[in-house]
Amino acid sequence: MNIKGFIMAALFVCAQGLETSAQDMNEMTYSPNETVFKLHAPANAKRVLVKIYADALDGKPVKTLKMKFNGNNQWTATAKGDFKGRFYTFDIPAFNRGETPGIFAKAVGVNGRRGAIINLEETNPKGWEADKRPPLASPADLVIYELHHRDFSVHPSSGIKNKGKFLALTEDKAIKHLQQLGINAVHILPSFDYASIDETQLHKPQYNWGYDPLNYNVPEGSYSTDPYRPDMRIREFKQMVQALHKAGIRVILDVVYNHTYDLSGSAFQRTWPNYFYRKRTDGTYSDGSGCGNETASEQPLMRQFMIESMRHWVKEYHIDGFRVDLMGVHDIETMNLIQAEMQKIDPSIYIYGEGWSAGACAYPQEKLAMKAHTEQMPGIGAFSDEMRDALRGPFSDDHKPAFLAALDGHEESLKFGIVGAIAHPQVDMSQVNYSKKPWANQPTQMISYVSCHDDMCLTDRIRNSIPGITTAELIKLDLLAQTFVFTSQGVPFMLSGEEMLRDKKGVHNSFCSPDSINELNWTNLERFPKVFAYYKGLIALRKAHPAFRLGNAELVRKHLEFIDAPAKMVAFRLKDHAGGDAAKDIVVLLNANREAQVVDIPQGEYRVMVCDGVVNLDGMGKMSGGKVSVDPQSALILMSL
Repeated sequence: MNIKGFIMAALFVCAQGLETSAQDMNEMTYSPNETVFKLHAPANAKRVLVKIYADALDGKPVKTLKMKFNGNNQWTATAKGDFKGRFYTFDIPAFNRGETPGIFAKAVGVNGRRGAIINLEETNPKGWEADKRPPLASPADLVIYELHHRDFSVHPSSGIKNKGKFLALTEDKAIKHLQQLGINAVHILPSFDYASIDETQLHKPQYNWGYDPLNYNVPEGSYSTDPYRPDMRIREFKQMVQALHKAGIRVILDVVYNHTYDLSGSAFQRTWPNYFYRKRTDGTYSDGSGCGNETASEQPLMRQFMIESMRHWVKEYHIDGFRVDLMGVHDIETMNLIQAEMQKIDPSIYIYGEGWSAGACAYPQEKLAMKAHTEQMPGIGAFSDEMRDALRGPFSDDHKPAFLAALDGHEESLKFGIVGAIAHPQVDMSQVNYSKKPWANQPTQMISYVSCHDDMCLTDRIRNSIPGITTAELIKLDLLAQTFVFTSQGVPFMLSGEEMLRDKKGVHNSFCSPDSINELNWTNLERFPKVFAYYKGLIALRKAHPAFRLGNAELVRKHLEFIDAPAKMVAFRLKDHAGGDAAKDIVVLLNANREAQVVDIPQGEYRVMVCDGVVNLDGMGKMSGGKVSVDPQSALILMSL
């Protein structure tokens, strides 16, 4: 067995061992005759109580149970009788930190302060047992669309009834828009129960992206039609998944295990003080998340928690993949164990994350799941800031432009993005912006993108870095940028609303900005029909031609060949029926110059598929090889006849 096989086999055995204790994480098990409570807490807790309430927020306990210590840091208690519809908390007086619904609550009351006693089977919508995830042969076939529930549907022009709710994504208007665009995976921003929205005050304007975890294994109440009903948020989340699956669209969940909303109020800290968090050598809490704390994924119970939590979302909610927030805070071993567990459930479940942290972590850098260590995490993807920033400019300076502004010197970084962050003989790594060596084993480990919820959206960034730009030029550069994304061998990813030419009025970090900043204005579809048509056409082109999604590093090196081109251009050919493509050769010419450029391409007869901001899968006339002219600030894509 080779070393990679040995590592994966060892991880499989470890994952098997964790699976045997999976039920230990199930803190509340309901039946009409009794409700069983379990809690992981240290022996020095001395006394652990379960308090059962009639109300989710107020009132005194109607019943208090003293839990029994069973060894191995596990406490249990059983409440005889039918307690469905009641609420509960755990309390450890010796720690004096307050009550908590526990770290693995699967249902909660309004605002998530108390766990809810429900029968999860009763939350399944009609036909749930027949729900199937859409088939996926390779992550290279994914087209990921990142959205925030409120942004997507809240504007009056959306035509969506359940604005800002899970159910918005069950409505015909939403489904048809996504299908017409052609995406096949929706990445939903954090949709677990988060802390910054007061679910009792939803009549007041409130907004947050949701990167402030409270209860990791329960859907967010403000996205349900009734946060006071614990079953409603669960059922409606499942209805959303079911509707998207029926439409052929996978659902990817944004998970945020790297920190909690706060320390003192977290279930982790109230259950087992200081166990789940990292500290610096001076005893202060480490803050690799940039949010005041960082969790310790290397601790056995935290590691098991992450694995079981993601297992719960897959099993209970039929989630198809995960985007791991600040993945660089977590350790490599934990990420590989998660991947092994997900692969056992369904090999098509795709995991990717941010290959960085927001600050220094109190754990050895070489053991963290950073982008540079992606090679050590087979099957797990990471975002490519190399391609992103080579196109529009660095994250650190909103005013600094790059390739889109016709600045020279970014071509190698873009070529690195085109091949999917793998080793390629024609990519000069010494000229790549952030990485001096390839970090992906396979192109499917690279997320290809130019914008996401973080940072300025694409239109704002272009405007900010190219003062005085006209709307016509802005559209040309927007379409050119996305042509890089959708012709890359990586996994293409786009921010919702880019197909409408959305803006966020120049706000860089809109995590708590009002709707007026974050909402999608659906009237833009009528104002800028060319933009939607181009995005739709690019996605259809990618889907129709396997040459753009080879999914294998050796095939990319064999079939993708860069063509000599003038400065501020990237040109390449996908040759010899790459990936079994019907076209023998596909030529992609990407020009950021403000003037037309001439490129010498292989001889032959070609059909024009993309030219000057228009995509047509049937072709737009013919062109002969040799010296061809590429329009300014646009892409020319040709296919051999």
